[in-house]
Amino acid sequence: MTAKDLVICIPVGADRQMAHSWGRAARLAVVHVSAGAITDWTEHDVAWDELHDTGTEGSHHARVVRFLLDEQVTTVIAQHMGPPMVNTLGKMGIDLHLGVTGSAEDAVLAVAGA
Repeated sequence: MTAKDLVICIPVGADRQMAHSWGRAARLAVVHVSAGAITDWTEHDVAWDELHDTGTEGSHHARVVRFLLDEQVTTVIAQHMGPPMVNTLGKMGIDLHLGVTGSAEDAVLAVAGA
């Protein structure tokens, strides 16, 4: 990756619209962006909506961290995220954009152009 390359993770629903919750996302898109343009868009069924309340909060955070590390994510875009997860992503050095709604593709391009 070059300095302008990003790997963005964003919760998605139907028609590439953003899903409401990060921690309870059913599906995530991992989007590679280079020079402000999307070069790859891959969606993953993560079932965090089903898995969120299984085990401890720490085990859920470990699941999220493992996914982000495996995918080499540099940036997360979400509508909402609890303070403990915000803290976790901060410790990982992941750039975080919260309060974003609407088209996931538009959100990715807006963050990439920022």
